[in-house]
Amino acid sequence: MAVYTDITDDELAKLLADFDLGEPLSFKGIAEGVSNSNFLLETDGGRYILTVYEQRTNPKDLPFFLGLMRWLAEHGYPCATPMADRNGEALKTVCGKPCAIVSFLPGMSVRRPSVAHCRQAGEGLAKLHLAADGFAMSRANDLGHAAWASMFAPLKGQAEALKPGLAAVIEGDLARFQAGWPTGLPSGVIHADFFPDNVFFHGREFAGAIDFYFACTDALAYDVAVALNAWCFEPDGSFNVTAARAMVAGYEAHRPLSAAERGALPILAHGAAMRFFLTRLHDWRAAPAGALVKPHDPLEYERKLAVHRSAPDLVLFGAVA
Repeated sequence: MAVYTDITDDELAKLLADFDLGEPLSFKGIAEGVSNSNFLLETDGGRYILTVYEQRTNPKDLPFFLGLMRWLAEHGYPCATPMADRNGEALKTVCGKPCAIVSFLPGMSVRRPSVAHCRQAGEGLAKLHLAADGFAMSRANDLGHAAWASMFAPLKGQAEALKPGLAAVIEGDLARFQAGWPTGLPSGVIHADFFPDNVFFHGREFAGAIDFYFACTDALAYDVAVALNAWCFEPDGSFNVTAARAMVAGYEAHRPLSAAERGALPILAHGAAMRFFLTRLHDWRAAPAGALVKPHDPLEYERKLAVHRSAPDLVLFGAVA
């Protein structure tokens, strides 16, 4: 989440006039994340999140995202639900940009997840995959492995500036993915951004997930790999095997991994680290002046890439009973 778009009181009032959500009491930007502009809206009828979709989000994908969130909510998965206006429309426009208002999901994200949190997160991810089964729409992963080489091409200079020699190392990783990316794994709708700041808890109990704006159709085990990178590395860059084992155990309590998925976890986790390194590298100096946004440090994921490169079987820890 972030804030790139400034919404005036008049613009907010014009938007809310189409809804039956009550009169606005407070409205403030949320300075987290990097992709879209987000605001906490409180009315005399409740609390909501207003999201304004910025340049990275393709407007053609919005029916998929909003439809998925509604499907999940209707099938018992705890997530923010898109609010429809009086004409039944959830996708709206403000300041000339597409937007949507979703319900406020109670709960707290955790900055330093415990092993117990990791197990609960794994359970929440598996439940998401199961709840999404049957959703009729699909969306290709436009930030998947097929796109990484073209994403990196204009960023080589930035990689070298970040760390001399890094561009050649990244090109070696990309060649490996090109030659051996796994195919034929069980697939379905994945979250693709299941980070701690997108997962809510009540205490240590999973309470729900937010920010489905990278969701797509891809290998379910790739989503597990994204989560392992996001949850199971310590601040010093070391990989927490205990936390990772707990996450996979939580996931498998609801959806056991196949042998092929287990075997693919090392390269999937390496690739998932590449995806977030590349987008962070792009965003590091791309935020427009005046935007309320905190870009993530690409070096965090460069260090994770190094771990996967030096110990490619490390993530198999979690797939061992």
